[in-house]
Amino acid sequence: MKIYKKNQLPDKNGYFGPFGGRFVPETLVGPLNEIERGFKAAIKSASFRKEVNDYLTSYAGRPTELFEARRFSSAIRGPRIFLKREDLAHTGSHKINNAIGQCLLAKRLGKKRVIAETGAGQHGVATASAAALLGLKCAVYMGEEDIRRQALNVFRMKLLGAEVIPVSSGTRTLKDAINEAMRDWVTNVRTTFYCIGSAIGAHPYPLIVKYFQSVIGNEAKRQILKATGRLPSALVACVGGGSNSIGLFAPFYFDKKVRFIGVEAGGRGISSGEHAASILGGRVGVLHGTKSYILQDSNGQVAATHSVSAGLDYPGVGPEHAFFKWSGRADYAAVTDSVALEGFRVLSETEGIIPALESSHAIGYVLKNARRFKKTDILVLCLSGRGDKDVDEVERILKARTS
Repeated sequence: MKIYKKNQLPDKNGYFGPFGGRFVPETLVGPLNEIERGFKAAIKSASFRKEVNDYLTSYAGRPTELFEARRFSSAIRGPRIFLKREDLAHTGSHKINNAIGQCLLAKRLGKKRVIAETGAGQHGVATASAAALLGLKCAVYMGEEDIRRQALNVFRMKLLGAEVIPVSSGTRTLKDAINEAMRDWVTNVRTTFYCIGSAIGAHPYPLIVKYFQSVIGNEAKRQILKATGRLPSALVACVGGGSNSIGLFAPFYFDKKVRFIGVEAGGRGISSGEHAASILGGRVGVLHGTKSYILQDSNGQVAATHSVSAGLDYPGVGPEHAFFKWSGRADYAAVTDSVALEGFRVLSETEGIIPALESSHAIGYVLKNARRFKKTDILVLCLSGRGDKDVDEVERILKARTS
């Protein structure tokens, strides 16, 4: 694992440009300082880095493949498209990279219990798996609506020994699960480590998640150079909170000719107000301890969201993505539920790969915008997870549309 160059780090107060920081109650200042000190010491330790890498290799199955999707590219008459196959990682998504790193950090800090939030269930499954592997108690907070949508992952978490705690407040989705997890953490900070799954939250969490997820981009850079002899024209990844995308983007930060394209959940369309596109449809605010782009109503209250994808159904975005938008380093787009479902179908039919609905947003973007790229362009698309968990929900949606 690589330590970031200094100017890829937030400042001493946790800001990426005007975004980030630490907006938390006084009771969490001490625990966050402890985590920051512990993280900085850990990543300077050769033994800790080796332990993380050993688990990523022997347990998580890294490196994941970089696969050229020739039939998909031909079907959409697009550029060369390579899929970074995070769906092949143990537990079925990129979330295991971060879960292993944070659970090892928790043990290093002497914590006996980890808690997590989850939307699509992939971070919950990854944290439950890492906790079982390392002998930690685990509790996962999940909104009741997401429990309905992701029943398979709920059973997987329970099978792995985790306690799944339903959240009935608010919209009963990811935002509300985070609220409850934070309440738990405030009450149990001495024994409990909060394993945040996305590049969100108060400093140092966005940095920690980026560090552990950067394995995606580091591998992709080596693999694409070996496969094609050059860097890609663009990187494409879905963005909810932003963990898979920041992991892919970060190692290419100084490669200015490589375009970053983040794809948000457009729901039923930005103009409808029923979406989860925080960058394109939000404005600057504070949520869950960090300053970023937030979906808000006219009174500044956090707005309700909608997405076919439980993992993208979050009303904010990681502060480094906000910085990328503000600075112009990345471009952001949104695709609707319908386009994401079409991406889900087309990749399945052309490549025999069933993608997660989260990843299907990135696939849908490429499908919809294929003609905007040259045939000679090379795209690396992060296939952040597999779609087994989504098959029942997609079947239900499609049946409802045809009935």
